[in-house]
Amino acid sequence: MKVLVLSATTGGGHMTAANALKEYILMQQPDADVLIIDTIQYVSPFINKAVTSGYIYMVRNTPTIYGGIYNNSDKTDTTINKTVEITTSSLRNKLLPLIEEYKPDILVSTHPFSLEIASSLKTRELIDIPLIGIVTDFAVHQSYVADGVDAYIVSSREMVDDIVSRGIDRVKVYPYGIPVKQSFYKEIDRAAVFREEELDENLPTVLIMAGSFGVTDVIKIYHKIVKSPEKFQIVVITGKNEKLYETFERYLRKIAINNTIIEYKMMLKNAKPPKKTKSGAKPKPVSKQTSSRNMKPLKPTKLLYFTDEVEKYMHMADVIVTKPGGLTVSESIASELPMAIFKAIPGQEEQNADFLVSKNMAIRLKKDNTCTATFTDLIRNPQKLADMKQAIRSFSKGNSAANIYLLMCELIEKYKK
Repeated sequence: MKVLVLSATTGGGHMTAANALKEYILMQQPDADVLIIDTIQYVSPFINKAVTSGYIYMVRNTPTIYGGIYNNSDKTDTTINKTVEITTSSLRNKLLPLIEEYKPDILVSTHPFSLEIASSLKTRELIDIPLIGIVTDFAVHQSYVADGVDAYIVSSREMVDDIVSRGIDRVKVYPYGIPVKQSFYKEIDRAAVFREEELDENLPTVLIMAGSFGVTDVIKIYHKIVKSPEKFQIVVITGKNEKLYETFERYLRKIAINNTIIEYKMMLKNAKPPKKTKSGAKPKPVSKQTSSRNMKPLKPTKLLYFTDEVEKYMHMADVIVTKPGGLTVSESIASELPMAIFKAIPGQEEQNADFLVSKNMAIRLKKDNTCTATFTDLIRNPQKLADMKQAIRSFSKGNSAANIYLLMCELIEKYKK
């Protein structure tokens, strides 16, 4: 089997999904040839830089404007969509030589731009290869809707109805979910892993996936969470964000020093003066236990820069605090991990968050003073967490990559006839 996976680096999750699918294909067919390309970079490095830089700038600095553009482009016959169509038409011939040279048995796209280019080649009968489009969010966007696509992979039955209402034949739509690494489906030896990570298995564990947050956002959400009177431990993963890691490390060190000073002062203040006994011996001073109302103790925290074992920490955790990106959400679902959504970007992340909350798989953490109370209510309520975990279990579509692989095999055989 020769598979050409068309993806893009904008948003991060598209490439992750592509690699997860490649991993599964090679597990089933070690001799398979699977090539993943960054489509926008391949056809036009200039456009790729402009799109990627523009995307990053808008989501970080002008998220409302980005949300407006996203929502406006989710309609037919808009100026934005027409511009995209013209651009893809002008670039499709740059992708064609690669396809003709590589001669894949099937094309798979995990990004709407690359799907549009491949679709354009098919509808103009420049290629005759099965084409699968994977929607890497929990809501459909008009940019994914294209002619010539043999199968669409979506994450829920609601998305099936949505994409069908946009003119796609229902028989072409499969609610298999977004592919993730196989390790997210595997159970772990929790006791052994907690010992290895030097964490307390008996304490609730909160995972904060901080790589997609801004530095200030991470500090704020952490500060609000640790105000909770409940006992729990935290694992923070900053990803390949060196500035974030170093800033957070300094922040934790500062809190630890301040708390040590406060605790020492409280011990001196509460120490009882020594009293003489009948024998004349002086007993040692006895200090009272420091009250949590008088100081803000630092929750046990493990800070990680980058790890390729995210699945291990997801399986350890009782809840994850994260932005609702499609891939992180899918990995959490595969790990049966309840989510606390913080600062969703207007557009696809807002839609993802709305869907997850409606299905009781996640709660929202607002940036205001209600954040601490909302999180406390969740972490002190094991039944609520258990209900969310059950909701995730009921929603899960199983091993997405496995189902997509079987569909790929069917389509390849169909085209051979």
